[in-house]
Amino acid sequence: MKIKARSISGNPAGPYRAINSQEKLVAWLHPGVDTLDKMFEYAARRFAQRDCLGTREVLSEEDELQPNGKVFKKVILGRYNWLSYEDTYQTAKCFGSGLAALSQKPQCNIAIFCETRAEWIVVAQACFMYNFPLVTLYATLGPMAIAHGLNETEVTHIITSKDLLQSRLKAILCDVPRLQYVIVVDSKPTSWPDISRGIMVYSMEAVKEMGSKPDNSEHLFDRRQPEPSDIAVIMYTSGSTGIPKGVMISHGNLIAGITGMAERIPNLNETDTYIGYLPLAHVLELSAELVCISHGCRIGYSSPQTLADQSTKIKKGSKGDTSVLKPTLMAAVPEIMDRIYKNVMTKVEEMSKFQKTLFVLAYNYKMEQISKGYGTPLCDSLVFKRVRALLGGNTRVLLSGGAPLSAATQRFMNICLCCPVGQGYGLTETCGAGTISEVWDYSTGRVGAPLVCSEITLKDWEEGGYYSTDKPNPRGEILIGGPNVTMGYYKNEGKNLEGFYVDEKGQRWFCTGDIGEFHPDGCLKIIDRKKDLVKLQAGEYVSLGKVEAVLKNCPLIDNICAYANSDQSYVISFVVPNQKQLMTLAEQIQVRGTVEEICNNSQVEKEVLRIITEAAISAKLERFEIPKKIRLSAEPWTPETGLVTDAFKLKRKELKTHYQEDIERMYGGK
Repeated sequence: MKIKARSISGNPAGPYRAINSQEKLVAWLHPGVDTLDKMFEYAARRFAQRDCLGTREVLSEEDELQPNGKVFKKVILGRYNWLSYEDTYQTAKCFGSGLAALSQKPQCNIAIFCETRAEWIVVAQACFMYNFPLVTLYATLGPMAIAHGLNETEVTHIITSKDLLQSRLKAILCDVPRLQYVIVVDSKPTSWPDISRGIMVYSMEAVKEMGSKPDNSEHLFDRRQPEPSDIAVIMYTSGSTGIPKGVMISHGNLIAGITGMAERIPNLNETDTYIGYLPLAHVLELSAELVCISHGCRIGYSSPQTLADQSTKIKKGSKGDTSVLKPTLMAAVPEIMDRIYKNVMTKVEEMSKFQKTLFVLAYNYKMEQISKGYGTPLCDSLVFKRVRALLGGNTRVLLSGGAPLSAATQRFMNICLCCPVGQGYGLTETCGAGTISEVWDYSTGRVGAPLVCSEITLKDWEEGGYYSTDKPNPRGEILIGGPNVTMGYYKNEGKNLEGFYVDEKGQRWFCTGDIGEFHPDGCLKIIDRKKDLVKLQAGEYVSLGKVEAVLKNCPLIDNICAYANSDQSYVISFVVPNQKQLMTLAEQIQVRGTVEEICNNSQVEKEVLRIITEAAISAKLERFEIPKKIRLSAEPWTPETGLVTDAFKLKRKELKTHYQEDIERMYGGK
């Protein structure tokens, strides 16, 4: 067994540090490069002529009528066009200078509300250079939440896209009285006649031109370079609870976080290509892209709808982004990996008997070989090459974060995509950094050892019954300390006192509310969450997250939310079934109708509950943890529905409201 981290105090509670940072936590990649503007300057000098940011050209768009009568937009995309590191640097410099010419002041907040695209990073680098703290908001936040973030941070300038301005921002401009300037990143806008109350709208091009005029170039020399302690980003988390909170992330925090992440990606260098498609307003994606930029990799932009040949917006017969870009690195939230897993499994089901047998044999053989540390080149080239081609065929590391990845999906990715999956654990409050599993660690369900920038302590939680003295492994609430721990929540002292503290050495710590256990090799496993613990009427504690994680492995279930009231004696669940599997099941028990009708059919409900119960028993759930009643939902839960966050974590409060009638019915014995 290779030891990856150990407790530096010898105490089972920790603090645990990675083996190569036992003496001292690491805070930066290169000596003296301690802020993000210096990091980008360093990269622009070192990799000047290399490709930095790539965008595919749109050749044509068309509406395609689906069999169910819905209209889908389909696109045909061309090749990637690239900005070099030098171009990106110059563009950011001019854009920042232009913002200064439009009276944006250093250390005054500025907002970005935009999809993931090359312009996002250009804007961010400009703000880092000129010391404008960048307020980020998810594109899927509701109107109230967006207005709250913009008002709380008192921004006067916002950078957005044509689409989001029309669909989201326009409606709330009246509710954000301080806002004066809207900058649109798309190419030259046609006029904006219908924007309210004297707000000035500029295109990004126009602002860049302003910034490169000789009389504005004094901004270029006059800029106040940020200190490591200056705020770089105020990131609003779409938290699974209540009003979004703005997390204040300093330059030093981000530098430390990306230093820790980069150390876990073996042999990261300028020949790597990363595909960016997750929301940049999410700390995982922003950190991953900054890691790439600091090492001279190229980043090609994509979206969940255009990722692969089979994606929803790609016209049949034309190429998805992964096929064209052939990335070597990719980050994914479990939701996306589960989707790939289910797609492939459906294809396997459709194979001939011979092909299917071959696939299963190869899968099991490879699983056995991996566990012994051997490769399987023949299986890879004969059987798994086609699956690997789904993501372009060159992926060498997949990073997973945002939510726990099921063991089945992780194993599947390791085997079929022939590339290791690094599972990470971190929070916006710790700059996305905490732990990442080493890529050659094929054990499932663990999130790896602390990164070199962080240390982790376990704190006893009596109510849940978790102690550092537990056998075989110490357990407790995970506390993360280090230079990556952020400066707290914006204008929210109360929450800061709850979540953050500074120890006697002056180091910041964050109390995560997650429960973990350390294994003998120093790797962490997340086993519970304080907020998800419900005490049933008879006094048993049920971890809703644990129940969901177990049942999500069931092929019939696309998503599940377990629910329990403490004045009741059993757990109930809302289930989004896998439509293909559901239809097959309905056929077997001779029920016909639309998906909606099948979901509302009590016979189907009974049958699904029976299958879920079997899955729960075989996964060794306790009797009281197994849902006694369920409600099937024909509509999938997406961030647009407001029932899950951008990282597809369940929003329990919203789900409860949404299913209130069903809860009353299931608990009312009706």
